[in-house]
Amino acid sequence: IYQWVFAGLPQIDALNAGMALPSTRIYDRQGRLLYQIADPNTGVNQVVDLEDLPACMAQATVATEDANFYNHPGVDIQGITRAVWINLKGGEVVAGGSTITQQVVRNLLFDPEQRAERTLRRKLREGVLAVELTRQYSRADILEIYLNQTYYGNLAYGVQAAARAYFGKDAADLTLAECAMLAGLPQAPSRYDPLSDPQNARDRQRVVLDLMAKHGYITQVQADQAYAEELQFAATPFPIEAPHFVTAVWTQLQRDYGDDLLAGGLEVITTLDLDWQNAAQDAAQRHLELLNHPQAEETPHNARNAALVAIDPHTGQMLAMLGSPDYFDESIDGAVNATLAPRQPGSALKPFTYAAAFDPTRPDPWTPATMILDVGTPFVTRRLESYTPANYGLVEHGPVLIREALGSSYNIPAVVALEHIGLDEMVRITTRLGISTLTDTSRFDLSLTLGGGEVRLLELTAAYGALANGGYHVNPVYILEVRDRNGQLLYEWEPHEVSRPVLDPRVAFLITDILSDNGARIPSFGAGSVLNIGRPAAAKTGTTTDFRDNWTVGYTPNLVVGVWVGNADNAPMVEVSGISGAGPIWHEFMRRVLIGQPELEFEVPEGVLQAEVCSTSGLLPTEYCPRTRLDWFIEGTIPTEEDNLYQPFTIDQRTGLLADENTPFEDREERVYLVLPPEARDWALRQGIPQPPVGAQLVGGESVQVRMLSPDPYTNFRLTPLLPDDEQRIRLTIAVPSQTQRVSYWVDDHLVAEADQYPFDSWWSLLPGDHVVYAEVRFDDGSTIATEPIPFRVGSWIPRDERPTSGVAE
Repeated sequence: IYQWVFAGLPQIDALNAGMALPSTRIYDRQGRLLYQIADPNTGVNQVVDLEDLPACMAQATVATEDANFYNHPGVDIQGITRAVWINLKGGEVVAGGSTITQQVVRNLLFDPEQRAERTLRRKLREGVLAVELTRQYSRADILEIYLNQTYYGNLAYGVQAAARAYFGKDAADLTLAECAMLAGLPQAPSRYDPLSDPQNARDRQRVVLDLMAKHGYITQVQADQAYAEELQFAATPFPIEAPHFVTAVWTQLQRDYGDDLLAGGLEVITTLDLDWQNAAQDAAQRHLELLNHPQAEETPHNARNAALVAIDPHTGQMLAMLGSPDYFDESIDGAVNATLAPRQPGSALKPFTYAAAFDPTRPDPWTPATMILDVGTPFVTRRLESYTPANYGLVEHGPVLIREALGSSYNIPAVVALEHIGLDEMVRITTRLGISTLTDTSRFDLSLTLGGGEVRLLELTAAYGALANGGYHVNPVYILEVRDRNGQLLYEWEPHEVSRPVLDPRVAFLITDILSDNGARIPSFGAGSVLNIGRPAAAKTGTTTDFRDNWTVGYTPNLVVGVWVGNADNAPMVEVSGISGAGPIWHEFMRRVLIGQPELEFEVPEGVLQAEVCSTSGLLPTEYCPRTRLDWFIEGTIPTEEDNLYQPFTIDQRTGLLADENTPFEDREERVYLVLPPEARDWALRQGIPQPPVGAQLVGGESVQVRMLSPDPYTNFRLTPLLPDDEQRIRLTIAVPSQTQRVSYWVDDHLVAEADQYPFDSWWSLLPGDHVVYAEVRFDDGSTIATEPIPFRVGSWIPRDERPTSGVAE
């Protein structure tokens, strides 16, 4: 046993020599060097004396890594015992209570292959050397060695490199809050990285501070004060290309190979195209300069940051990743990788709402020609709260087809669509497409389709990739090839076999056809917007409230690119939308990198065909429909109903009212009117759209046409106690002739309202129960007539399921 444990045991005096191994080199796809990661013991790390460090750095490290550091003989006896027990049971040694001393031994006295071993023999050898190291070195010396060689993430070895990388200062100047942040990193640098996951890092910092208080290094009050301190992150320039991308690659290499193998030197070929990366950075820096230094008469837009992701939608290969316009600019928190930071996407999620509505397996699938009323509509959310969305610019558009509603990014129709499919279905489709931040449906409501959640630019861009490739979700790929220091191939990328699409290819095509239809976006963006790049391309913008985030994500058949513009500190910009902020960067990048590449059309999948519909209703055209259009439909979803919005009426030319039996033949004229549903009546009146006359001229004692238009007979209404009273009411409308003087409305034989001006509408606040409403019409000659009574019911609002509902009449 003695020979088994001690044969070939390294000598403690070899500690200072370390292991001078080759560097790991990371290249772009054409073999151009992006970054060389030197061995931590021979290259980039700068040694600092323990006495020059703030005491809280050592205290935070000991409290977190090895609370009994100053008392044990170099090993944790309980941990060693546990490792022996696991080995005796036949298992791999995956746990063993590594002390700070053991970590120093493992990292500096064992070669990479030995470090990677998880055997009882290595654990025992490590323990023996740790005890000997404790006998020969003071605790202060051991701790100093540890702090100078430990990996803290983001390519930083040693506390000095970490202090420079994260905070732009020397380690000697670190505060308690900063020390606690750094001390929490070594156990899982990528998981607790404050530059890519600030909240996770904050949670880890809280753990470290509490441990320091627990072990008596600080008080709990000091811990709380340090946690409340706002950290200012910075970066120190060092020779590196595409630093955010390199950091992401390094994180993956750590996960796949571990620090031990990485320290031995690897040759890594990545997916990145350095020319494309430089094009992204140039476009971002140029446009941000224009936004922040406009012409003299314009106001600076306070847009300091931008990010861009470019992906091959068929392979997932990452061709460019720009996390900020300048990694080393401390004033914009440039080291923060904005492609991984959750931000509100604005309207950029709308395509997935409509994609769910287009699903042909639904009992009532919508199409690009489905009509939605873009008029002010109050909704009741799943939290039983009132929600009335508005369009950008507070403009309503009346009846619109989904093609225009999505292409021009109208908000109200998108909320109608989300209410139609339900929040659960929206979350299901985004999750299938790789968006990981929207899984908790309890956090969201109907505003989700307008950006009421948070997404990462990388995941959102990859989700759009599924629209480009026919419905397949492909995970982003960073690495093409990895070889060890001897040239042996360790990894080579191969295309991932995907069994079936996560989105119906026909649905993906319909969304793509809308997003690439310049005519569909003209009403909002004009004919010559930056979304046009001179070749077939689909694109969607997004803008959030107060202009805190804006987006443009778009694609050709072989390239998908997402751009975000905003501020890392979430400060609002000044009047910057997706079309004016992210859009120009997207446009310039796409035009530049696609030079010389063939112009490809989006392929039409099987099971999709075109049909002619009425341009207003999306239904089959009749002789009265003034305009028609061709649109795409999934087989089986072509409308079968004829247009019912354009209706003919026979008019008495003498009076301009409806003709009746007293109207001579020669005075009759047929006119076609656009007759919209009652909820769009106010919009039509505001737009000056002619409406059909409501009655005939009064002639002597002849009968006259009067009838109530709403409510409809036997309608069931629902009440909710959480809506404001002025929104819990119904409109009372009526069709009357021109000689009408006054209309009196009666509910259950009680006078509830009177109107003496056209259109003689009124409102009635809902009360529970069964009711009957009728109207009494008084004419200029003093005569009166009553309408037929209309029965209806008002009940308490009870949600049928978890789907949101508008709470309007059924």
